[in-house]
Amino acid sequence: MSEKKGRFGIHGGQYIPETLMNAVIELEKAYEFYKHDKQFNDELTELLNEYANRPSNLYYAEKLSRELGGAKIYLKREDLNHTGSHKINNVLGQALLAKKMGKTRLIAETGAGQHGVATATAAALMNMECVVFMGEEDTKRQALNVYRMKLLGADVIPVKSGTATLKDAVSETMREWTSRIADTHYCLGSVMGPHPFPTIVRDFQAVISRESRAQILEKEGRLPDAVIACVGGGSNAIGSFYHYIKDDGVKLIGCEAAGRGIDTFETAATVNTGRLGIFHGMKSYFCQDEYGQIAPVYSISAGLDYPGIGPEHAYLHDTGRAEYVPVTDDEAVNAFEYLSRTEGIIPAIESAHAVAYAMKLAPKMDKDKIIIITISGRGDKDCAAIARYRGVDIHE
Repeated sequence: MSEKKGRFGIHGGQYIPETLMNAVIELEKAYEFYKHDKQFNDELTELLNEYANRPSNLYYAEKLSRELGGAKIYLKREDLNHTGSHKINNVLGQALLAKKMGKTRLIAETGAGQHGVATATAAALMNMECVVFMGEEDTKRQALNVYRMKLLGADVIPVKSGTATLKDAVSETMREWTSRIADTHYCLGSVMGPHPFPTIVRDFQAVISRESRAQILEKEGRLPDAVIACVGGGSNAIGSFYHYIKDDGVKLIGCEAAGRGIDTFETAATVNTGRLGIFHGMKSYFCQDEYGQIAPVYSISAGLDYPGIGPEHAYLHDTGRAEYVPVTDDEAVNAFEYLSRTEGIIPAIESAHAVAYAMKLAPKMDKDKIIIITISGRGDKDCAAIARYRGVDIHE
C-alpha cells in the first residue's frame, strides 16, 4: 500500500483548490515532523490517559455471548472515553498538532455532534477559539449535543445548503478554511478528505486496535476471529482494524448504514451502493445519481449519514482484506435496545449498526471463536430520536 503520495491503491489523493494547497502542505510537513517527536507523543499520551480516560476497557460481554449462543463477544468500550466516543482520540492529537503549528482557532464539521463536542472540548482545554459547522437537519436530531458544544464555548453554525446534513457541513468547513488559513486548523473528524487527513486521523485512532490487540492477547492468549465496527467516513473502524490488517486470520467487518435498505434510495451504504468518484478532496467510493452527482443519503444515524467512505476503507474493500456489510435502521434500533437490556450498555446508534451485525454473525460461529465489537460511542444522545422512531415523543 503506497501512502507516499497519500494514495491507498487508486484511492486518496489531493483533489483540492489551489487556495488550500499551502495549508495542506504545511499540515503534512508539521505532522511528518511531530509524529516522530518524543515530546509531542509524550504530551499526547498523557492527554489520552489522564484527560480522555484511556486505555478504554475491553469488556467480555458474557450475557450477550450466552444469549446469542455462539462466539465469545468482547466490547471495546470507546463509549467510556471523555465526551462519550472515540472522537476525542483524534481531536486531542489534531488540536495539539495545531497548537504546535501556532494555530489559535479550530474549525470542524459534525454530524451526530460527537466530533463537534470533542473539538469544542479540546479547544476549551487548550484555550483556542472553536467554530463547528453542523447540518441544520442534524442540529434538530442532535439538539443535546448542540447545547453541549455551546456550553463548551464553541460557535455552532447550522448549514442550510443541500440536504443540510454531514456532507454539507464538510463542504462549508472546507470553504471556511479556504478563507482563513493563517490562524485556523480544520480538525477533520474522519479518515477522509485530502491527504494527509486520512493518514493523520487513522494514526490517531489506531490507538483503539493497538490497545485491543494487547488486551485480547492478555485475556485470551490469542487474536480475535473477527473485529466489527460501524463505518460512515470510517475513523473508528480504521482505528479498530489497523493493527490487525497484517493478521490474516482476523476478519475485519465494517457495518454501513443501509437506512431503509440498499434496494431503496434512502440509504448511506457507500461500498454496497456507490461507485468510484471524486469529492471532498479525495478519490473513493461515493453514492451518486445517474449523472454522477453526489446523491442524497439517509440513515437514522446522523454520524453515518455520509455519501462516501474513507480511501483506506475503499482500498481494503478492493483488496478483499475487509468486508463491508449493510445494516438497516430497523436492525440498528433493535440492536440499540437489545444491548441496552442485555448488558446495561446503551450504545450510540452508530455503534448499534456493528452490534446488529454481530447479533447475526455470532450464533453461526463456534463457542471457542472470538468477536470484538467496537462500541464507538454512548447512546444518551440518541434516546430521544430512537423514542420518536418507536412512536414515543419525549422532550430532551
